Amino acid sequence: MLNMTAIQTEDRASGQASNGVEHVLTLDCPEGPGIVHAVSGFLLEYGCDIIDNKQFGDRSEGHFFMRVHFASDGNESTLDQLRAGFSPVAEKYNMKWRLERNGSRRKVLIMVSKFGHCLNDLLFRARVGELPIEVVGVVSNHTDHQALVDWHGIPFFHIPVTAATKPQAEARLLEIVDELDVELVVLARYMQVLSDDLARKLDGKAINIHHSFLPSFKGAKPYHQAYARGVKTVGATAHYVNAELDEGPIIAQQVVEVDHTFGPEDLVAAGRDTECKALSNAVRWHCEGRIILNGNRTVVLK
Repeated sequence: MLNMTAIQTEDRASGQASNGVEHVLTLDCPEGPGIVHAVSGFLLEYGCDIIDNKQFGDRSEGHFFMRVHFASDGNESTLDQLRAGFSPVAEKYNMKWRLERNGSRRKVLIMVSKFGHCLNDLLFRARVGELPIEVVGVVSNHTDHQALVDWHGIPFFHIPVTAATKPQAEARLLEIVDELDVELVVLARYMQVLSDDLARKLDGKAINIHHSFLPSFKGAKPYHQAYARGVKTVGATAHYVNAELDEGPIIAQQVVEVDHTFGPEDLVAAGRDTECKALSNAVRWHCEGRIILNGNRTVVLK
């Protein structure tokens, strides 16, 4: 198959700088000959310049994954023209695909309970432009972080949750998701288990941070579980939410070394940075169109 990275390198060597409107095409389809040629041919036909390309062929499962960042001449209407032009190519190869304007900020709703380090980290990264997101609201079952959220000028929604009120609380959450046109829900140490029904409704658009290196130490108090087992490494896992507790497709993981001198609270402290980094990576990769779900796994085209 044609090597698009080589095309990119040749273009750069000839001194052709990309200009115009930039887009990202992400796709996956059954493996087969001619896919890269078809994509590059389409881009050539529409006068597009490839800036970056990542691809992966899973030969064991016969599936192909691709992300192309490219520039085209034109204006805002160019995106619709490109989508219409690419549809026949996608149909021919049975592709699942997404074509978006590069740099588009996704509307994100953050959910948090009493631990605020991941919330604070995401709000800061969004504020300084490190993440391509617009935080449109924060939902919490406590009011501990309302002042922080208010300082950022972001709507804060207090939704208390008990066993008796959980259905009403989740219904209110879905109302907020619809009202704010939310594209991604981020559970930033939101210490409530979502119902199976809610998890299904948020399938593929909700990311959770779990404070352990999954699949080890699922459920409650994973750092205390890690201490009891005398581990020498603790970590955090960002994953998509599904109906199984802490079983969703893994996106990003971070670890830190520890030793026998670390008590449970020391492990909690050591793990905070890993939680923030794993979650921010997962949010960025999702919003940049770098993640493709592959069953209960993910392909991350970095």
